[in-house]
Amino acid sequence: MIVFIEIIIFCLLFTMMVYLMSKNPIATLYNYPPKIQKKVKSLPEYKDKIPTNKNKIITKLIVTVFIIIIVSLVLRYVNGYETFKETFLNSLLIWTSINIYDVIVLDLLWFCQSEKFIFKGTEDIKDEYHNYWFHIKEGLIGELIGTLVCIIIGLVVGFIL
Repeated sequence: MIVFIEIIIFCLLFTMMVYLMSKNPIATLYNYPPKIQKKVKSLPEYKDKIPTNKNKIITKLIVTVFIIIIVSLVLRYVNGYETFKETFLNSLLIWTSINIYDVIVLDLLWFCQSEKFIFKGTEDIKDEYHNYWFHIKEGLIGELIGTLVCIIIGLVVGFIL
């Protein structure tokens, strides 16, 4: 039961993080479909504002380490999990739930439907903002990455904490 409460809490925290990031959409350019990224990169008004690939990778690594630490501590000291198997399976349940929530609610229902995320100067490719398949593919990739992260979480709890 506690895992389902944690899923709700993590989804709310994730939503809050996405909402705060949406206030500066150029910082999240690499979460947009490729045609939008290419168009934004070609526009002079965004030239010096686009994050580099290096910054993107560093940010994702920092966030991943933070997720591993927080989820490991929660599953060990709140849920009381001690083995790799129970930690891995429950962290995967949490990850998969958040990933599905992200794809369906945040990407398909919010991002793809909101005018707020459209960059000035990209109105001619507005259909790309409704590229549902892009978000579904990214969700599948996220699930693969998440499985690796959950293996690490299981190892941290099962053998270190």
